[in-house]
Amino acid sequence: MTIKNYDDLTSLQLDTLRELGSIGSGNSATALSQMLGREVRITMPEVRIMGYNEAIEWIGGPEEITAGVLVKMGGQMNGIMLSVQQLDFVNLVLHSILGQEVEDYSGLAEMENSALIEVGNIMISTFINALSGLADIKIELTVPAFTVDMQGAILAVPMAEYGGQSDYIMTIGGNFICDNRQIPCRLLLSPDIRSLNFLLRKLGVNDGE
Repeated sequence: MTIKNYDDLTSLQLDTLRELGSIGSGNSATALSQMLGREVRITMPEVRIMGYNEAIEWIGGPEEITAGVLVKMGGQMNGIMLSVQQLDFVNLVLHSILGQEVEDYSGLAEMENSALIEVGNIMISTFINALSGLADIKIELTVPAFTVDMQGAILAVPMAEYGGQSDYIMTIGGNFICDNRQIPCRLLLSPDIRSLNFLLRKLGVNDGE
């Protein structure tokens, strides 16, 4: 049965997507660890399907300022993936790569932005590569876009592009553990409905299709 929106997902399909999210985020943590040259682990990630407004609250509220790295997916799967970089994560990256930290996002200059884009891109690419390998599909990624804005504004991008097809988004959240500190990690995946059906079919959980 072809699903028309996220409300149609069965419990088996939801469990499969959660398992995908768990594997992908674990791979992202490994890639981050290698890039930063220090041990980074991730707590058991929470993978949920939720409405856009709920997702915004889940990552801290619409007026919370944050950094975001956004990549569009193409090929056999269309959609958007977003890495939300809150200040603790930003400073983990900057301290490891550049030996410095910032008090707030206004302290970010071109060099700092480049480091955050590179890290966000690698985390997203590693996640998508895991998804691609598990489902045996080809996914192309655009050059990453970087922005610092209120979280409500950042989430408005996938809402505007895919909100007409679905009011839901797949959210993957856990905490990176580095130097005995827990640092929030938030990834958001929003495939269009055609791509979601194709993915479920390739994973063998499309109700027989």
